[in-house]
Amino acid sequence: MNSIVVKDLHKTYAGALVPSLQGLSFAFEEGRMVGLLGPNGAGKTTTISILCGLVKAGSGHVQIFDLPQDAAHREAIKRAIGVVPQQIALFPQLTALENLRYFGNLYGFKGKPLLQKIHHYLELFGLEKAASKEVGRFSGGMKRRANIIAAILHSPRLLVLDEPTAGVDVQSRSMILQFLRDYNRQGNSVLYTSHLLEEAQQLCEDVVIIDEGKMVVQGSPAALIQQHPHSRNLEDVFLHYTGHAVRD
Repeated sequence: MNSIVVKDLHKTYAGALVPSLQGLSFAFEEGRMVGLLGPNGAGKTTTISILCGLVKAGSGHVQIFDLPQDAAHREAIKRAIGVVPQQIALFPQLTALENLRYFGNLYGFKGKPLLQKIHHYLELFGLEKAASKEVGRFSGGMKRRANIIAAILHSPRLLVLDEPTAGVDVQSRSMILQFLRDYNRQGNSVLYTSHLLEEAQQLCEDVVIIDEGKMVVQGSPAALIQQHPHSRNLEDVFLHYTGHAVRD
C-alpha cells in the first residue's frame, strides 16, 4: 500500500502571479522515510497543506493510505496523519501539559491513558521537568519538541513535518532526528521537508525534489548521487536540478 499518492496537483492562490503547484505528481510506499525537498517557493508547504486537508487543490488527486483526500474521508485521514507545521502550533500562555491535554482531547483521548502517554513523550523528549512551564517561555528547541508531541499523541501511521529542525540547537536536532528514525522503524511513514540536505541524505530512504510546483526527480539519495558522477552528495544533486540562483 502507498502512504501517499499525488497525481497532477495544481494550485494557484488568489492574487498570485504564478501557480504554487503545476502538475505535481509523486508517490511512496507505506513505512518509508521520505524527504520533500526544494528551493524557497518550490511548493513544499502548499503540498503538505493539501495532503493534510488544510488547503484545497485547484485540481488533481491525493490519496492517503488508499483513501481520497475529500470530505467523505476527512475524519479517517485525520486519524491517520500527524502534522507538525513549520510554525509552532501551541498556545504560548498555556503550559506544556495543558497544551498536550488539549490536543489529546481533540483526538478523543482523555483521563489517565492520555496523561500516561503525555508524560511518556515529555520524558522521551527531555521535557518532563518543563511540563508545568508556559510554552511561551520555552527555548526554540523545546517548542519544536513539544510541537512534535502534540502531533503524535494519537499514534498516526503517517507523520508529516515541515522543517522540524529549523533553528534548533544541536541537542534538540539530534533528539528529533533520532525520534524520527525510531518512529519510522516501528513501521510508520514519515514525510518531512528540510533545507538541510546533509540531514536529508542521512535520514531519508527516498527524496522527492520539486521546483516551480513540479517534481524534477525522485529516488534514494545514494542512487541519485550515483546517477550523477560529478555529484559528491545530495546537495550537488539538488543544485544540478534546481540551479545556483538565489531564491527569495
